[in-house]
Amino acid sequence: MSNYKIETKCVQGGYTPGNGEPRQIPIIQSTTFKYASSADMGKLFDLEASGYFYTRLQNPTNDSVAAKICDMEGGTAAMLTSSGQAASFFAVFNIASCGDHVVASSTIYGGTYNLFAVTLKRMGIDFTFVSPDCTDEELNAAFRENTKAVFGETIANPALTVLDIERFAKAAHAHGVPLIIDNTFATPVNCRPFEWGADIVTHSTTKYMDGHGAAVGGCIVDSGKFDWTKYPEKFAGLCTPDESYHGVTYTERFGLEGAFITKATAQLMRDFGAIQAPQNAFLLNLGLESLHVRMKRHCENGLAVAKFLKNDPRVTWVTYPGLEGDRYYELAQKYMPNGTCGVVSFGVKGGREAAERFMGNLKIAAIETHVADARTCCLHPASATHRQMNEEELVAAGISGDLVRFSCGIENSDDLIADIDQALAASQMG
Repeated sequence: MSNYKIETKCVQGGYTPGNGEPRQIPIIQSTTFKYASSADMGKLFDLEASGYFYTRLQNPTNDSVAAKICDMEGGTAAMLTSSGQAASFFAVFNIASCGDHVVASSTIYGGTYNLFAVTLKRMGIDFTFVSPDCTDEELNAAFRENTKAVFGETIANPALTVLDIERFAKAAHAHGVPLIIDNTFATPVNCRPFEWGADIVTHSTTKYMDGHGAAVGGCIVDSGKFDWTKYPEKFAGLCTPDESYHGVTYTERFGLEGAFITKATAQLMRDFGAIQAPQNAFLLNLGLESLHVRMKRHCENGLAVAKFLKNDPRVTWVTYPGLEGDRYYELAQKYMPNGTCGVVSFGVKGGREAAERFMGNLKIAAIETHVADARTCCLHPASATHRQMNEEELVAAGISGDLVRFSCGIENSDDLIADIDQALAASQMG
């Protein structure tokens, strides 16, 4: 459906029923699949034929939904994972291993930061974190001989910095590595990073794509444009025989369009098993069908709330990239001219204690670790998602004690503003 608009892809992409077949994507709730002979199954294990033999690797329901997201992003191949964290891990670990190095934006989601700075570091992969606002000189200085990738977020969670995708892609390519972009907050409805030079896109599908707090999941999409074969020694896992799969060389067998995702499936999903449940994939697809409608309302509400907060003396600062005057407004207009997201970050006058009183008095917005949902929710990141960071790391990630992350749902904006107004009043009474 590559010639259709994004709205049509949201509804129709990924699955086309034949005559008399189910109109909705079927849930293939089966761990395994039957074959007539061992020879037939052997071809699957040798990657000589397409098909399914065990849901830990692939499942027809998952593949249909992955194909839809792939089409929405404009990629060539995609896979679903059990969570957004798994997607970030697979995207990096598919090309980086012990002794390697990755450059990453410092303002990425706290869970991803911890994955990179702590867990992957224990696995021998080193990360250099750079400000998304760093100079070209600072960005280029972060690269090393063993650098394998650059990682950033379209809109950072919860700092709401907007990454200059084109500039980071240029730097990554100059050093012979791909740019991996987490496009969770913008979604392909508002931004398609491949059009700006990114090579791999990840998603926490748990957020806007699902949109209803029903199913945890993630997705990786490959643009099929990065030429791994130009750097065969750097990306040996893709360009040399994989002895765990009878010596298959992924770039030779599957081309640039399919090598990355096939390797991630054949190796990482095989060994780690972080598959998305078919039932979750089915629920995700229901969310995708209305994504284009919901994103418009999320953005409208986000902008309305940001405008209200900007003029309120009980608020010390407001960050929303869709708000005129925001430091990232111009970048947002470049990459996301039709809207950014529904998340607004702001500081409550009085610091951490006032921020906590504010949240404790909300009536519509619920205090949750969740974000990007049809229902409005709210979080104090310094004491929740980013609590594993020390003060220096919090500053680098753009997290302050007074910061409140307010995720606007699709309710009426007047009701959301009234709820914020009364909670702000209560926050100043401590």
